[in-house]
Amino acid sequence: MSAQGNMIASPGASAAHSLRAISFSDPAITIERTSDGAIYLHPVKGLGEYPPRLTDRLHHWARSEPNRVFMAERAPGGSWRQTTYAQLLTASRHIASALLGRGLSAEKPVVILSGNSIDHALVAFGALYAGIPFCPVSPAYSLVSKDYGKLAFLMKLLTPGLIFVDDAGKFTDALNTNVPPGTEIVAAQGALPGRDVTRLSDLLATPEHPRLDPAHDAIGPDTIAKFLLTSGSTGNPKAVINTQAMICANQVMIRETMAFLKDEPPVIVDWLPWNHTFGGNHNIGLTLYNGGSMYLDQGKPMPGGIEETVRNLREISPTVYFNVPKGYESLLPYLRDDSQLRQNFFARLHAMFFSGAALSAYVWNSLDELAVQQTGARVPMLTGLGATETAPFFMSVNPSTSRSGHVGLPVPGNDAKLVPNNGKLEVRAKGPNVTPGYWRQPELTADAFDEEGFYKFGDALKPADPNNLHAGFDFDGRIAEDFKLASGTWVSVGPLRARFVAACAPLVRDVVIAGINRDEISALVVLDLDGCRLVNPTLPLDDLAATAADPLVRGAFRERFAKFLASSTGSSTRITRAILIDTPLSIDRSEVTDKGSINQRAVLEHRAPLIEELYSPTPSARVITLG
Repeated sequence: MSAQGNMIASPGASAAHSLRAISFSDPAITIERTSDGAIYLHPVKGLGEYPPRLTDRLHHWARSEPNRVFMAERAPGGSWRQTTYAQLLTASRHIASALLGRGLSAEKPVVILSGNSIDHALVAFGALYAGIPFCPVSPAYSLVSKDYGKLAFLMKLLTPGLIFVDDAGKFTDALNTNVPPGTEIVAAQGALPGRDVTRLSDLLATPEHPRLDPAHDAIGPDTIAKFLLTSGSTGNPKAVINTQAMICANQVMIRETMAFLKDEPPVIVDWLPWNHTFGGNHNIGLTLYNGGSMYLDQGKPMPGGIEETVRNLREISPTVYFNVPKGYESLLPYLRDDSQLRQNFFARLHAMFFSGAALSAYVWNSLDELAVQQTGARVPMLTGLGATETAPFFMSVNPSTSRSGHVGLPVPGNDAKLVPNNGKLEVRAKGPNVTPGYWRQPELTADAFDEEGFYKFGDALKPADPNNLHAGFDFDGRIAEDFKLASGTWVSVGPLRARFVAACAPLVRDVVIAGINRDEISALVVLDLDGCRLVNPTLPLDDLAATAADPLVRGAFRERFAKFLASSTGSSTRITRAILIDTPLSIDRSEVTDKGSINQRAVLEHRAPLIEELYSPTPSARVITLG
């Protein structure tokens, strides 16, 4: 798996049935090779014009379709609370006026601690309209974290001038611990004992500021729109600068590549968190830029959460659907068993899109089968490669090439550079959608770019066809994750992880590969609790220790592990020992993000005793040994 926010292709599906036709641009490229082995990929088609500020598209749709729903969310009674384009523009102007009156800036930005909601969107667009950067922060940093380590770090990094929360009561401990008394707190509801809280309704009632229009007109391509947080191997957040040009240019890239977005305004049912680039840039931007409607899904791909997603999809037919692989996996049994859901889901669906991890062949093929059953044709499944630093769209497959491990070609506006690195091709990016750097972290910024100004993903690619680079590229793992065995043999972790997870489906969600300077490879296995309950339905919902110790689960895993080992071709792909991790991965220790992405290096560092247990001459009963 690639860096946080990256979009990675997955195992493909059968082509036994026709693919639903959609408008899609297949970018042609020119290829340049240099004497040092570098390969430059240049899209033939140039990037079209894009507006200097994202809110220009808000003005456009508020004029042309003022009553169209921009965003809707469930109200307490179960109905949909809606805001139209005209209402969004009005609210943005009033909130922007309030923010301008407070003297906020990039040095004192707006920080939003809450999850996705209309109120969150109103504050964000108010900041965008005023030209004041904002930063959406994972609610897990406040509500799940035990030590507030990441929240404390980013508060010092960003020095916010205003904090927004949806409900002050929910965030009491986090606010009291991390927000200085002089920093204003705004809330949609709730109280904070012993502290003044400004109501969001007060911002919405603020008269328009006399400098509002000049301030809005002064926003240009280089104006910082927002900061998006991403964690590196150290675990401390990096604040990725997102400019207006990055976001607007990237939306043109998306619209020109996924040209079906021009055919009708998109309708999206979406839960993906806005503190990540996929949900917060790609999906909100795509909705606004194309005059679409976003229905906020408060469900999650887990027991007790997926039911809300199902409820929403029974009512709202999406035209394009975005999710992470676990989301599709959780939705699959409901689509099988519920004819109303299946009919509504596929009724207007042009395409599906995933990012963040590999989508198993089983899930992909099953979705194809259900689409054929309902509509007579497969619905295209799309993905590509991107990062928080690229806003995020950088490379894309097309419907006819989407398959296992494929990430396609750079989209118009992006140049790709492939650099030889330990037998692999490391990919780098340059374009107007690439960040200028990390806020107040110049050393990290300098390390992120090469001498030609290309952003270094840290990912490796390989040609789908070595004799034809025009056929696109496959994902080939993270450069930093690869390591050498004691024999000097390189282990390519990314492809090995994908093979292991696929072989052990549906029991395994991810795997951490160990073995640096060892004789053999071993594995720390992250179980998929939903998948394990398919083997033993009596398992408790959230008891990882009980699941890891369950004889039925261990037996089923051993069987799959043995088949995987039998398919190994040499020491670089041969895993002989595994431990089923029996304690949850930690957000505080950067082992996992709130989106579920796993940091290999952090797990290896913090689970060092498990590594020693794996390689012990007398392994414990927890170690599953083969070979």
